[in-house]
Parts: sequence; structure tokens; C-alpha cells
Amino acid sequence: MPKTPRLTALEAEHLLLQNGFVFVRSKGSHRIYQRNQTRVVVPFHTGLVLHPKVVRQIEKAIQET
Repeated sequence: MPKTPRLTALEAEHLLLQNGFVFVRSKGSHRIYQRNQTRVVVPFHTGLVLHPKVVRQIEKAIQET
């Protein structure tokens, strides 16, 4: 099983926007993106690396059609 890539919140946001997700809203330090019925919440702490579970959720959401 390959290791998950290390992503910052800015990199994750860039990936989501490239793949058709739209910024819906933010609450505190969390930004919510949506494409069709798929919603992704990204904890947005500038400069910090996202937890591997969050990165896997983002990858899974991008792969769904």
C-alpha cells in the first residue's frame, strides 16, 4: 500500500478546485467544498501538513464521479 502524499491545506484546495469542486462556505478554520452530492471539509491551518486521514478523504472524493 503506497504512502499518502503530504499535503498542505493550500495544495489540497488547489487539487479540489482543479477537479470541479466549488468553495461553498467556511466556518472557523474549516473550508467546505462541494461537487454534486460530494462534500469535503478541509481544516485550513496555513503551513501545516494535513493529517493522512484527511488526505485520503480528499483523494476518495476526487476519484468519485
